[in-house]
Amino acid sequence: MRRVVITGAGTINPLGHDVPATLEAMREGRCGIAPLDMRDVDRLSIRIGGQVKGYEPETRFNRQQISLYDRYTQFTLIAAEEAIAQSGVVFDGDLAARSGVVLGTSGGGLTTQDENYRAVYEEGKNRVHPFVVPKLMNNAACSHVSMQWNIQGPSFTVASACASSNHAMGLAFSFVRSGMAPVMVTGGSESMLCFGGIKAWEGLRVMSKDACRPFSATRNGMVQGEGAGVFVFEEYEHARARGAEILAEVTGYAMSSDASDIVMPSRTGAARAIRGALSDARLDRDRVGYINAHGTGTAANDKTECAAVSDVFGPHADRLMISSTKSMHGHLIGGTGAVELLACLMALRDGVIAPTIGYEEPDPECALDVVPNTAREARIEAALSNAFAFGGLNAVLALARA
Repeated sequence: MRRVVITGAGTINPLGHDVPATLEAMREGRCGIAPLDMRDVDRLSIRIGGQVKGYEPETRFNRQQISLYDRYTQFTLIAAEEAIAQSGVVFDGDLAARSGVVLGTSGGGLTTQDENYRAVYEEGKNRVHPFVVPKLMNNAACSHVSMQWNIQGPSFTVASACASSNHAMGLAFSFVRSGMAPVMVTGGSESMLCFGGIKAWEGLRVMSKDACRPFSATRNGMVQGEGAGVFVFEEYEHARARGAEILAEVTGYAMSSDASDIVMPSRTGAARAIRGALSDARLDRDRVGYINAHGTGTAANDKTECAAVSDVFGPHADRLMISSTKSMHGHLIGGTGAVELLACLMALRDGVIAPTIGYEEPDPECALDVVPNTAREARIEAALSNAFAFGGLNAVLALARA
């Protein structure tokens, strides 16, 4: 089994258009959730979200590229460019042939789908752009990353709702650890903040109209966000041989299925994934200092996740720090685990724990240290990142300080 390290990170999300801006916002406990700026917002009952503000596609892509790239693909390519540049990896020869791309998304090109449904059903048009299918397909972002950087090895997309990114990163970790690939580009992206995307989520009645307040007794639902997080996972000796900067080590992961309900989370299913990640990483639970929680701000998720953490960590749960950065950037659905992994990197590298903002009142069923409202300095050895999806699909990653 080979050791796996992270040598590059990139992002664009409601908190920032790159990693430094995002981490600064997390340290400051800044909120990227605001009133939505979009067509027909007056027809929505939910009018807030974590939009990527100040982003102009024309400044990053030419007209031909924009005709091919849905917004979620654009986000992916921007994040991948930052991650690959930081890593310094050049994909050519045997390295290109063996390296791969595994990315997560839940909806893929939903903006493209939404716009073209409007064109056909509302505006009565009988023709759509010839690139609609390659623009909206779930593997579009993965394919464009592989083409742009000449990555020719195992490449595909994972779609498992809110756990998509963590599942993708777990698989990428497995490929590198097993020796199947020396380098994997991995993470996830989502851009579901279109009229149809929000209207669909409204139907579930799990959305907040004012804020995302994970773990607070006053929480009243989740808030959607958008964006991407992309990382370069690399075999340790390969990274060391070329003198790469190592951001953190990925030490283990686990996946589980609740096999119980399509929307309600399961305490036992979540706990099995957490235990599995600890076991896979050969990590004693007392060494974990921080957990980036799934922490959606819904009544069901937050108390279930806290119960699962308490089950796994026992008395050590009282000494754990567990926060939800969704309170700042919203729930990025299939891209959420990737952006949230940045909080784990910040905790391990910089000794700064991202806060759970919007916290107003303790909930006896969420009686853990949720790092309320203000970031905290703390030196930790290991961290976990949780993702628990609709459909009962769970994925947890374990990381250690480099």
